[in-house]
This record gives sequence, C-alpha cells and structure tokens, in this order.
Amino acid sequence: MKFSKSILGLAIAGAMSVSAVQAGEVEVLHWWTSGSEARSIAVLKQMVEAEGHTWKDFAVAGGAGENAYTVLRSRAVSGNPPASAQIKGLEIQEWGDLGFLANLDDVAAANHWDDVLPPVVAKVMKNDGHYVAAPVNVHRVNWLWANPEVFKKAGAKVPTSLDELWVAADKIKAAGYTAIAHGGQPWQDATTFESIVLAVGGSDFFDKVFVKLDQKALGSDTMKESFDQFRKVKQYIDAGSPGRDWNVATAMVIKGEAGMQFMGDWAKGEFTAANKAPGKDFICAAFPGTDGEFTFNIDSLAMFKQKNADNAEAQKVMAKLILSPKFQETFNLNKGSIPVRIDQDMSPFDSCAEASMKTFIATSKAGKGLEPSMAHGMSTTSTVQGAMYDVITEFFNSDMSSEDAVKKLTRSVKAAM
Repeated sequence: MKFSKSILGLAIAGAMSVSAVQAGEVEVLHWWTSGSEARSIAVLKQMVEAEGHTWKDFAVAGGAGENAYTVLRSRAVSGNPPASAQIKGLEIQEWGDLGFLANLDDVAAANHWDDVLPPVVAKVMKNDGHYVAAPVNVHRVNWLWANPEVFKKAGAKVPTSLDELWVAADKIKAAGYTAIAHGGQPWQDATTFESIVLAVGGSDFFDKVFVKLDQKALGSDTMKESFDQFRKVKQYIDAGSPGRDWNVATAMVIKGEAGMQFMGDWAKGEFTAANKAPGKDFICAAFPGTDGEFTFNIDSLAMFKQKNADNAEAQKVMAKLILSPKFQETFNLNKGSIPVRIDQDMSPFDSCAEASMKTFIATSKAGKGLEPSMAHGMSTTSTVQGAMYDVITEFFNSDMSSEDAVKKLTRSVKAAM
C-alpha cells in the first residue's frame, strides 16, 4: 500500500506528538510504604502510566514523614527537587513562600476544583491564592472505636457526651477490661486532647486555640476544663500504655481486651485487615460530645517546579488524576479514609466512611465545624505543634495542675509563634 508524502508527513508528526507527550516523567517522594498505603499509591502510578507518562517512585519509609522531609530538603536545596512530594498542612505554604512550588491553577480551573473541594480544604492546597498541591484524601480524626461485645458484657452504652464517656469507662473497668486503649506517645496524647477540647469548647473555641492561637482562649477556664477532662483518661488506661504504637492499641479493642480507642479513621484499616465488619464486630462513632463536627487530616501531593517541559506536563496530568472520582474512590477504599470531593459517589464505601462523608459535607456547607487537626499538623506550624505536644504530654504524665498547664501552654505557644 502506498501513501502520499502529505499523509506520511501527518503520520510522522502525529507520532512525534505522541512521543513528546509520553516523554514526561513524574518522580514522587512519599512515605506510603505499608501494605494498604503502598497499594493505594500504586493506583496513581498505574493511572499516570496509562496516560503515557513515566512514574519514578521515591518511597522513603519511617519517621512518619520526617525521613522523607529530610531527603526533600536536601534535594530542593541542591536544585533537584522531585516532581511531587507528600506534604501537608502549613508545610505547603512554607515551600510555596520559598518559591519551589508549581502553579496548578490551569488544572484546577479546567477540573472545577473550587466547586468540588470545601473552601477550608482548598485554602490548604493554595499558596498566595494559587493551587500548588492536590489533596489525596481526608481523614477524620475525632473518632471513637468500640468493641460492642465488651460494652455488652459491661452493661455500658456507647457514649455521646463526656459525662456518658466516664460512666461507660467506669462500667468497662469494673467488668475487668481496659476501658480505653491508648498509646502513650506525644501525637496520640495530642489526638485525644484536641478531641476533648472540641467536646468541651466546640468548634469556634477549637479554631481560636489551634488555628488562631488566641492567647485569651489558650488561657481560659474552658482550656482548664479541657485539661481536667483529659486527665480523667489516665484512670482508664493500662500500665502498658507508655510508648505503645497506635495499631497495637487498636488490636486491644479488636481482641476484646479493651472497650474503646480514640483515633483517626486509619484505625479502621486494622479492623478491616482483621476481617471485622462495622456495626457488627466494631462500632465507629464520633468522639463523645463532637457529633456533627469534623477534625481533619489531609494527605496531599505538592508539585515542585520542573525545568523539563515534558515533566511539567506529566506533573499536571498527575494532579488532574489525583482529584478524579476514579482515583479518589480506589485510593480511599484502600486507605480507610474518605474522598476529598464533596460530590463523590459513596455507594462503594462502608457505613463508617458514609457517616464520615455526611459530616464532612454538612460541615463544609455550613462553613462551621470542619476544623484542621493540630495533632496531625494541619492547623499550625511544626514549631507550635511541638510546643503543644510538650505541654500536653508533660501534663498527662505528671501531677501538674490544669491551671499551671494552661499558663505553660500559653507561654510555650507565644514563644513558638
């Protein structure tokens, strides 16, 4: 078969165009290395490669991201940052302020990110008003996980308020079980503490304390009450709590050794891995006193400026895919979190995820009750977070009074700002 020169020319040009598109590479620095996490990010890799681009995986395990941040800083300073890196919270703005991040406004506009993302989430993904990162998922932090069999044997009911919490804890303890499975690590102490602050003071107070760092709120009677309530937790944990990893605490609930745990929805992955079904083998409920409110932790991929045009194009394709309904569904089914899109079809998800999404959408639409987690690096800088960790953990492990704790917290936060 013969072809004219013009047709051959078009064919060659088309092939060159396809080749140019396929030339893009995205190097992704992340710390999703556990089983479910690795499966989750592998989905994005497959989708990027299906678009004709190359994925270069740069997984750095350990340290809850600290090791990855160390590598990222070294790469960025040397002028060779990856195309994308797993960064969250105010770290995104800090990298943006330094001029490292790429502008994703064209991708966001073409795919209507402002319409499908809650404003409080979109704000975290922007630097100086421009999109520079794509949110992968949403974790709800203010959860209570309970073993229904333990509650039944103890004659207790799942609490919906702090008063009910201590009543239930007393009954479970009296029945011979550990009432609250807890891991004595600073971030776990802070996770429980911030949920208690939300229960005691409500979302407006939570915002003043952990987002605005309001000195009056930090030194208030409401904060003293929060510390007093937090101290009560210590009556219901076991002697093995110090240093315990969160998943080991979750296992105590799964095995029926403990009645409940206060932890984000990543704990659900442990129940699922143990072949436990929500509503039957375990119960998910809002932390007592916080029903209708949602403290969030968001995983995201920030995009770094690329010198190579093809790599920059591949980077934008990946950003588009991250917010696609298909990826949001597959990733979050694996991860135990919920999609970040408020228009997502939730029919494939379990009852815990559906309840989480319902509250996520409701708080987003109301413009109230959707708050960034301090304990998980969403509401403030790592310096302020560290100062809060120190006071919270010292209080929990000493006989410090709530009045002294409030004074120390106020001073520490002011010094870290």
